[in-house]
Order: sequence, then structure tokens, then C-alpha cells
Amino acid sequence: MADLGYDGKVAIITGAGGGLGRSHALELAKRGARIVVNDLGGSVSGDGSDKGAAQHVVEEIEALGGEAVASTDSVSTPEGGKAIVQTAVDAFGTVDIVINNAGILRDKTFHNLTPELLTPVIDVHLLGAFYVTQPAWLIMREKSYGRVINTSSNSGILGNFGQSNYGAAKMGLVGFTRVLANEGRKYNIKVNAIAPVAKTRMTEELLGGFGDKLDAAEVTPTVAYLAHEDCPVTGEIYSVAGGSVSRFFIGLTPGYYKNGHTVEDVRDNFDVIRNEEGYIVPEGPQDELGKLLGLLSGE
Repeated sequence: MADLGYDGKVAIITGAGGGLGRSHALELAKRGARIVVNDLGGSVSGDGSDKGAAQHVVEEIEALGGEAVASTDSVSTPEGGKAIVQTAVDAFGTVDIVINNAGILRDKTFHNLTPELLTPVIDVHLLGAFYVTQPAWLIMREKSYGRVINTSSNSGILGNFGQSNYGAAKMGLVGFTRVLANEGRKYNIKVNAIAPVAKTRMTEELLGGFGDKLDAAEVTPTVAYLAHEDCPVTGEIYSVAGGSVSRFFIGLTPGYYKNGHTVEDVRDNFDVIRNEEGYIVPEGPQDELGKLLGLLSGE
């Protein structure tokens, strides 16, 4: 089969001044995409800025024969998100792909969490995806084409000690992904998410020596495929790490049904409620309601 290319496609990649974002930008550029390299250039905690980070990746792409422009606007405000998308339009005329990758860490156990540790994390990870994707979405709807990849995390899907702020934002991106997948179907806009594990500036202290086996470049092939016009799925989440690619999914057990049930019924049938045998994987609320209607109608 032929290699996958992105000729003529325009991709916005946030947090692309290093780590995962840089890897995604270089790969898509090598395959023909024109790239907006967005990075504020701040510290891992989101403090400060360095406009050279994005420009350095632009120069790397140009050295490979690709096309790219730098954006140093912040994803954490509506104005910043609009400016990032406008950079793509001004430079390349459109937007086809958005990869929401920008992120910061301000870890703290929940009982010690302060607004100063919470709000910036939500602003960058969750609201940043809203602010960048929405102006791009308008363009995608108009031309009936688009690909959006959101960067979630196992810290949100599974939970991780000391990361209630980060985990809440990352699981919020799962809900964001699922809703946009449904809204984008009739416009040929596909929206998926990844939950990556890779050694980057943000994770090297957490991963220690194990991080050497988790090159950021091992995450990029999955992101690139989800960003391609041939991508067959929408609304899905993939665990990607060190060459391993797996699907996370949301399952619904058959559960327990009794009209007019009591607290004691829940207690006495809790094992039945939790039993995973025979689960379904609903694509949306309509599938859950379908299961419920079947029970209520006696089917």
C-alpha cells in the first residue's frame, strides 16, 4: 500500500516547540503538511515565555524542505486561540488539522490544591482545546472536512495521585472529544484522542530511567494516522506508549433492573450491577437510552 501523505493539508499543532508536539510537527511536515508551530515557550508549570522555541522547530521543518510558521500566542484565552487559527489562515489559507497538545503541570495533592495551581492547568489543557478548536471548527464545517486530535492522559482516564487538576482537565478532553465527534459526523470532521506516555520535558522526572524506553517519536505515528483523511474512526481514545498502541473504551455493564427498586435491592445486587460480563460499548447517549428502553419495554 502507498505511504500516507498530507500534501495540501494545513495543521495547527499546539505545544509544538518540543516533546510530542515537535515530533508530530516534523512527521507531518515531512509528509507534506504545512504546519503552524504554536508554542508560548513557557516552563513546565506554564511560567514565562520563549518565542524561540516555536521558531526553532519552524527552522527544523524548513531544513527538511517543508513549510511552517511560528505562533507564540497562548492557547489559554479566546483571543489567543483565534490568533493561532488566524496565523494558519494568513499563512496558508485554511485549516485542516488541529492537534491540541499544549500542556502544563502544577501537581499537588488535592487537600493542598489552590486556585493558583488549579485554574492555569484547566485553562491550558481543557479551555485551550476549546479556544483553538472552535475558530478552526467553523472553517472545517464550512468546507466539510477536518481532523482534530486531543491529547488526554491516563491520569484522567484512570486517575493518578497528586493530579486532580490535570486529571480533571484530561478527562474533560474525553468528553470534549466525544461531543465533537458526534457534532462533526455530517461534516466529515473526525475527532479522536490519545492518552500518551512518553519522555518529555513534562514527564522526565516522573518516569525516571523507564522514560528512556518511551520516546516521544513512538506516539507520533498514531497521531498522524488519526490526522489523515483515511482515518476510519471518530470519538475514540488510544493509549500510545513506547511502540504500543491500544484502545481505551467506555463500557456499560448489563446491570440490574427492577422497577421500583429499593436501596436494599441495590445493596443486594451490587455484584450484578458491577459484573462486566456482557458489557456493551456505547457510541453515545442514544445507545445507553436504547438499552434502557429495551428494559422498560420488556424486550
